[in-house]
Amino acid sequence: MSRQESRGTPKPGLTSLADPALNQETPPHLLRDPVTPAALFFVRNNGSLPLVPPEAAEDWVLEVTGRVARPLALRLGDLRARFPEVEVTAVLECAGNGRSGFAPPVPGLAWGHGAVGCARWTGVRLADVLAAAGVAADAVYVGHESPDHALGAPGQPALSRGLPIAKALAPETLLAFGMNGAPLDPLHGFPLRVVAPGFPGAAWQKWLRRILVLDREHDGAKMTGLDYRMPRHPVRPGETPDPAIFDVITDMPVKCLITEPAADFRASGPVPVAGFAWSGAIPVERVEVSGDRGASWRPATLEPGEGRWAWRRFRAVLDLPGRDEMEVMARATDRAGNAQPLAPRWNPRGYLNNAVHRVRGRAG
Repeated sequence: MSRQESRGTPKPGLTSLADPALNQETPPHLLRDPVTPAALFFVRNNGSLPLVPPEAAEDWVLEVTGRVARPLALRLGDLRARFPEVEVTAVLECAGNGRSGFAPPVPGLAWGHGAVGCARWTGVRLADVLAAAGVAADAVYVGHESPDHALGAPGQPALSRGLPIAKALAPETLLAFGMNGAPLDPLHGFPLRVVAPGFPGAAWQKWLRRILVLDREHDGAKMTGLDYRMPRHPVRPGETPDPAIFDVITDMPVKCLITEPAADFRASGPVPVAGFAWSGAIPVERVEVSGDRGASWRPATLEPGEGRWAWRRFRAVLDLPGRDEMEVMARATDRAGNAQPLAPRWNPRGYLNNAVHRVRGRAG
């Protein structure tokens, strides 16, 4: 196996962010398919990009250790031979998606709205692998380790996240080796990654090498401090945040994305509006759209998704006022009544911006 420190090859058509690691988001108007093609899927890296030649994939070994009765060392062939293969269609979204919308600004990659996609993921259930290892009764968390490292600091892990044991044992959580009917792309974790539907992308560890079963919350790279954590109560800009009041992000909030019309559109009269809605543990209930800056809302048609964890397409037609400046808005609500707010809920790291999506245009 060859391992190199690399930025990788950027995907044509995606927007590259200013960062030493390769990070790209997808312009929303390109996200028109229920299943996002790999070529259009956003790219998120915290450090180096491990390059694994296709011929070396079968020599990739996954270790399962820690609070287990039977530590495992499994090659990809072992995973396929020993455990049932399953497929889950699920949305993958970066917790920092929409960070550029916070005011005042916050540190971190200034994602717009395109750090999200929906794919068909193929693999085996993490629960089946953990059952084979014999998880101890006191297990509360699993930690994940991969060979990517902080840029310029070989040996320093770039990311080592994990999952609460309940999510690790949930039937939708996979160890995936396939995406959209093909092997994982190197940018998306080839040859093996975690798929944790409803959880933020940071929990979907790429290039998975080791699973640690723990009797405590995992404390790997970017698991502590304020990384991928939200405060239990509001923190105002300028305050010095106390890490003790922050909890690890698990469930993602309800959200929707307008894919039609595109930003800076020109239109007059009836305008078709379309996009996708998704959520974490609580399913989406409805989507509404507005053409008068939120003064009134009308229901959109919400189509079925490709399974519980896939996003759902919505469609509507709005009669826009024909002004020089116009705005289309979309708002999703889940079954518990949680609706997207009009403005982001500010937090020090700019996570979980699920404010209503707005697309501006002009009469034309």
